[in-house]
Amino acid sequence: MIAATIFIWGLVLVLAVLVFRRERFTGLKEAGTNALGTGRMLSFRLPFALLAASFLVQVVPVAALSHVIGPASGLMGIVLAGLIGGLLPGGPMTSFPIAIVFLQGGAGIPQMVALIAGWSVFALHRMLAYEAPIMGWRFVGLRLASCAVLPVLAGVIAEGIVLAVGLDMVGG
Repeated sequence: MIAATIFIWGLVLVLAVLVFRRERFTGLKEAGTNALGTGRMLSFRLPFALLAASFLVQVVPVAALSHVIGPASGLMGIVLAGLIGGLLPGGPMTSFPIAIVFLQGGAGIPQMVALIAGWSVFALHRMLAYEAPIMGWRFVGLRLASCAVLPVLAGVIAEGIVLAVGLDMVGG
């Protein structure tokens, strides 16, 4: 966690220097204004998204679902997690808190990788609202057929890494 924070701040510093060289203080001010606007939006949404996900634990039998996509569920759990990910509603403010709840409820790490990959690749809500009306169902079918294996492949690769490295992601 600290390494990621150091990396992000280093990246911010490098980008700030590049913006200053190109746009001077005007560019820095514009970037800062944009960042503060996004930060304000997130500061209101994220706590509610996390709270909603926590309420979800109380309503949905996460333990039962986590058993189906738990560490011992293997390839079938990875496939199911990828499919569940495709059905998750909304954007990251909804999906990641739900994934956290599943992980804390006992889901396996490779299964969560497949779930997030399934959400990224399939996203039923996005497909119905944007992709199909704009690109057409033939394109949607082609994309789904060509991408169907990706969440499963991501989960299987994650399982290999977890087994090879002995990675333990519980608790962050």
